[in-house]
Amino acid sequence: MGMTSADRETLRRLASKVAETARHPANADHDRAWRDLNALRRGARPLVWINEIPWGEMNVNDELTLRCSDPYARGIEDHFRKTIYQWEHLRGHMIVEPVYYCPMAIRDTGFGISQQGHNNPTGAQGSIVSQEFTPQIKALADVDKIRRPEVSVDRAASAALLAQAHELLDGILTVRQRGVAHQWFTLWDNLIRWYGVQDAMLDFTLNPELVHAALAKLLDAFLHRLDQYERLGLLCPTNGPMRVGSGGYACSDELPGNDGAPGTVSASLQWGCANAQILSDVSPAMHEEFSLRYDREWLSRFQLTYYGCCEALHNKMDILASVPNLRKVSMSPWANVDTMVERGGSKYVLSFKPNPAVFADPDRWHPEWARKELETVLAKTRGCCVEIILKDISTVADKPQRLWEWSDLAVAACERGG
Repeated sequence: MGMTSADRETLRRLASKVAETARHPANADHDRAWRDLNALRRGARPLVWINEIPWGEMNVNDELTLRCSDPYARGIEDHFRKTIYQWEHLRGHMIVEPVYYCPMAIRDTGFGISQQGHNNPTGAQGSIVSQEFTPQIKALADVDKIRRPEVSVDRAASAALLAQAHELLDGILTVRQRGVAHQWFTLWDNLIRWYGVQDAMLDFTLNPELVHAALAKLLDAFLHRLDQYERLGLLCPTNGPMRVGSGGYACSDELPGNDGAPGTVSASLQWGCANAQILSDVSPAMHEEFSLRYDREWLSRFQLTYYGCCEALHNKMDILASVPNLRKVSMSPWANVDTMVERGGSKYVLSFKPNPAVFADPDRWHPEWARKELETVLAKTRGCCVEIILKDISTVADKPQRLWEWSDLAVAACERGG
């Protein structure tokens, strides 16, 4: 960590801007609104958050241009610049805290097996990648390629990072160390990379024993990692303005405050999540057999849970009732909104994902399409608890102002109630 005096000056200036932003009264209003939404309180208003932004296409007037020379300093600078940029252009109902979360030095050996195949960059600046998977799990013996990860933490390095953050930012931002907060759990996002998509789905019928063996082995690996996080005291509160699952903020009155240090909570006091995107079009019975029966074992460890991502879940709402402590359900662009409302609108936060394809036309931006989609969904979900999460934005056709405009029209639609 060889920060120069210029690096330090840059970071302190940006930190001051973050602190100024955090003092804006909208932050307290947004925090209360997210807590009301996540508690399923009657009258909770729809909220908007933008995530998975194509940052390579977003730089305007050098607002995102990094100035620091030290690699570690550039990482902090990048975080600060993106926070300020999103607040100024893509605010929605985001929250900026007057806090810098310093990472811990955690090491993980992984699952012992890695993706093989070809990546084919496409899209603006090669930011989108289509992937070809070379199957590595073809027989029961291959399941042993999946190993339990071993986790370790370098306490001295973690303490050094924290001390440096205090020295750099004290007096501007509150500095807190954060270990493992929210965890992205998905058996299938991993397995298809090692098994192959077509191969796995054919084996649901042709060789279900092999599929179940792989699922059980990977679930065991995830749980082994979670046990180590708890034993090593690495888990932190999942509360406040952090993503939960594929949805919005985790702000909650039901969980410990987000000022807790590493080791102050167990998984039973965190948010958990799961999904099975590749199973979008299989039957509810097959979804139960080849995903949910395993997902429940993971989700039972957490106090509040989120389910789903890009898969359409309208025909799976009945089986999702078995998910422990389920609070939020993803409502992807391919979900039937009427069915989601009928079967879960009073039980869960419906996490609506608008279709980001509206930004991709290189020749024309269609805000009227985006507005119509939002107004239609908000009208159908009136009286429900709804979050609008714009994500998976592969491109804005190098026109960032499209996303700025979408943010404004989405907030306006929420204020009108559809």
